[in-house]
Amino acid sequence: MDIQVGDRLEMRKPHPCGNHTFEVLRIGMDFRLRCVGCGREFLAPRLKIEKHIKAVHR
Repeated sequence: MDIQVGDRLEMRKPHPCGNHTFEVLRIGMDFRLRCVGCGREFLAPRLKIEKHIKAVHR
């Protein structure tokens, strides 16, 4: 899957704050994502993120 830094990912499941959109900050074996709604940053494994992506917005 072609994901780049700065892309916004729409996920199938929402963040606990209720938002479905996350911004990509870092790419590698793990993704560093920022929730667009509340601003929280977190690391998640690449396979888990790629499985739950609904759409990619550039």
